Amino acid sequence: MTAPHLKNTQFPDTGPSATTLRRLYTVEEALTILNVSRSTLYREMRAGRLVRVKRGRSTRFTPAAIAEYVTLLEQESGAA
Repeated sequence: MTAPHLKNTQFPDTGPSATTLRRLYTVEEALTILNVSRSTLYREMRAGRLVRVKRGRSTRFTPAAIAEYVTLLEQESGAA
């Protein structure tokens, strides 16, 4: 079951074509997609529960990392 706020989010293995998919999301975009606070997002990154991609000072998230984090939350809540 997909979380309601993720229904229109395209992940690498879904959607019409790879050319229309986002490769990386910014912190602000991840906050919106996951509907969490900035402090929660950074706490989950430090704990290793949400995988990030770093390039210089920039932090980004792959669609797969976001999907895996949502799956983890669903499993922990017993929803999966």
